[in-house]
Amino acid sequence: MVLFLPLNFTFFMSTYKEVKKVTTHTVQEMKLRGEKISMLTAYDFSMAKILDAAKVDVLLVGDSASNVMHGHETTLPITLDEMISHAAAVIRAVDRALVVVDLPFGSYQGNSKEALNSAIRIMKEAEAHAVKLEGGSEVVESIRRILTAGIPVMGHLGLTPQSIYKFGTYEVRARQEAEAAKLLEDARLLEEAGCFALVLEKIPSKLAKDVAEMVKIPVIGIGAGPDVDGQVLVSHDMLGINKDFSPKFLRRYLNLYDEIKNAVERYVEDVKSVDFPNQKEQY
Repeated sequence: MVLFLPLNFTFFMSTYKEVKKVTTHTVQEMKLRGEKISMLTAYDFSMAKILDAAKVDVLLVGDSASNVMHGHETTLPITLDEMISHAAAVIRAVDRALVVVDLPFGSYQGNSKEALNSAIRIMKEAEAHAVKLEGGSEVVESIRRILTAGIPVMGHLGLTPQSIYKFGTYEVRARQEAEAAKLLEDARLLEEAGCFALVLEKIPSKLAKDVAEMVKIPVIGIGAGPDVDGQVLVSHDMLGINKDFSPKFLRRYLNLYDEIKNAVERYVEDVKSVDFPNQKEQY
């Protein structure tokens, strides 16, 4: 019997290379050979264990923990101590993935010395692999200072949630020519400064493609179209745990909110009716 494989599957297998441990060098190699990079958020040990077993390439301990784990309206309130706690739990679960940790709001803006100290705390106390921070020319001094300590830095351009009160909206960024030109220049600047990768959030797909083709470092998109080097989503959104957030770019692979709710409702019913525990579930 002759088995015909789809062209996209054949291309995937020809570019895919099994690795035991993903590093900053690994993701740069993936870009060179055209293999897409998978990235998801993780904030705790149990979820990180599952995501790592599924061979997600990069786990981002995002400041989105402020929303999905702590219930804040924005990413701004989460503290450096809280980010370190989340990151340490993720690191303890991971064998394969590269773990990148967000520097939270107020831990790096406007003060490169404080930025370095914050990054050092994350690397020492959480044993993280890299840090991520938002912004271009405004934060490049902080990026350069962090890099002097040998700490890998991932940049983040486009929609930058820590600046939500400046923009006043979560709408698509860089639609206008001037803002698009600045984003391109900032991407060049971050690459020249030494960032090992770049996240582009919620920008036109054509602009994201231009950036990915212009820079040699990997470009990870979220709401930035398919022509970048990889994709990232918030795990709680992708798994349908969070039902309140439904942007155009989000694909839900499960509906865990309803699945978990139904399971808990059955548990409550079984407890009330004394169906749980039964004869086999007692000593």
